[in-house]
Amino acid sequence: MEKLILIKYGELTTKKENINLFLHTLKENIQFKLKEEKVEIKYDKGRMFIKGLKDNYDQVLLKLKEIFGIHEIVVGYELKSLNLEDIKKEVFSLLKDKDFTTFKVETKRSNKSIEKTSIEISSEIGAFLLKNKKGIRVDVHNPSLTIYIEIRTNGSYIYFETEPGLGGYPVGTLGKGILMLSGGIDSPVAGYMTIKRGVKLEALYFESPPHTSLEAKNKVIALAKILSKYNNDIKLHIINFTEIQEAIYKNIPHEYLITIMRRMMYRIAQIIANKSNAKILVNGESIGQVASQTLTSMKTINEVVNLPVIRPVACFDKLEIIEIAKKIATYETSILPFEDCCTIFVPDHPVINPDSKLCEEYEKCIPYKDLIYTAIKNHEILKITENDKKNFEELL
Repeated sequence: MEKLILIKYGELTTKKENINLFLHTLKENIQFKLKEEKVEIKYDKGRMFIKGLKDNYDQVLLKLKEIFGIHEIVVGYELKSLNLEDIKKEVFSLLKDKDFTTFKVETKRSNKSIEKTSIEISSEIGAFLLKNKKGIRVDVHNPSLTIYIEIRTNGSYIYFETEPGLGGYPVGTLGKGILMLSGGIDSPVAGYMTIKRGVKLEALYFESPPHTSLEAKNKVIALAKILSKYNNDIKLHIINFTEIQEAIYKNIPHEYLITIMRRMMYRIAQIIANKSNAKILVNGESIGQVASQTLTSMKTINEVVNLPVIRPVACFDKLEIIEIAKKIATYETSILPFEDCCTIFVPDHPVINPDSKLCEEYEKCIPYKDLIYTAIKNHEILKITENDKKNFEELL
């Protein structure tokens, strides 16, 4: 027998004619994550098999739990035989070191050339164990040990536990998007949820020195680094927004500051997206959370772009978003008290039902096209990976 890891696909099995693309991409993502391991990865339409690992299964399992497209992860044993007597012997051998009093056997027989049904195989293996191992009994409802048997085309597989994966689609199978990444709680969660649907993300951050600090920038880089472990890596576009923001503050009625600022950000995001061949913009807006996130505000801001804007947390309340942020380990970084562009120069009474025509008139007061051109021409690009040597968290 050979010890190995089995990957179960879950949702990917619904991709009938396109499944090979999804499985090939999943294999590449696993290889990228396990590039320091000398492993062999093979797959069919039912399972993916990872062989050649030494004894570092716990470390590998942690890495696999950060890869979208995996429904379940199993550490099991491969038997190059379809013979039921061989399976019985190997199951019995594997149980020598296990302490249990009740058990059940669950068999999945995808190889239909085997005459006996899954239920018949489970019953026969169970009867064999009862006969040959003392002090155990069958409990199909609440067993202390479940013995899983899979009989596939080229062999049989035995395992005892399954670990949940992240689900979703492999990153890169559904194209690319631009995440408008602030230093807040919401946008990293929106990014995580978008990556889960197979979208490879690049991120866009607006800084406004000296009004925003280096710590605020490093905070966003740290958030991008966390997201990179799900995204393989992440390209972070950093736009100096100072001149644009100051022009808005000096020339636009203050109740419209946030609305006009967001319209400028959207214009820049779309240009970056087009240059990066991204198909969507992604942000962390939640309906009604702030003045710029009322339905009227969203509509007015959206009018300056023609790319789809995806808002994964639009219908979540703050507590739900915080729960996910804690789960993906972005929360503690997000709550660090460094202001970003969206929190400086906030008026006392921002408009909640902005008028599009008024926005267009106010925007004529500033040379925003030239300012946008300059900001994009001079913007900074960082490529961030999970294993980046520079630890930005220590700079916060």
